[in-house]
Amino acid sequence: MKRARFAVIAAAVFAVATVAFAQAKPDFSGTWTPDQPAAAPGGGGGRMGMGGPMTVKQTPDTLTIERSMGDNKISTVYKLDGTETVNKQMGRGGEVEVKTTAKWDGNKLVLSSTRPGQDGTPRTTAQTWSLDGGNLTIEGQGRGGETTKTVYKKTT
Repeated sequence: MKRARFAVIAAAVFAVATVAFAQAKPDFSGTWTPDQPAAAPGGGGGRMGMGGPMTVKQTPDTLTIERSMGDNKISTVYKLDGTETVNKQMGRGGEVEVKTTAKWDGNKLVLSSTRPGQDGTPRTTAQTWSLDGGNLTIEGQGRGGETTKTVYKKTT
């Protein structure tokens, strides 16, 4: 009887710990400024608009990124449930649709985006967002295939 009770209690503790661990997703909310010395040689700019200061708002369902490009404020919203989100971005030939899925990989968020390339063929890129020591790190692939890394410091 004691063994059965112990097994039930152990299973309950394991189940609660598993649920708590699964819910421990990082919150990227805040205003972030690039820490240039910590960036990988490829920089952090590129087609997904990263590299400059940005404000991130996160809810359980969405990630919203707001940034300025010149006099324009740009806001992109991503669903965090793995379903596709469509945002518009300026490209060389004008405005293009960018289709993105955001999926959690443990405590990292992976944004996979597809947009039309210059010749019209789809071009897919990915970014991985993570928090480390209070800093936001965004790793991705640059235009030439090199790995890019931008580290952001939280300013608010």
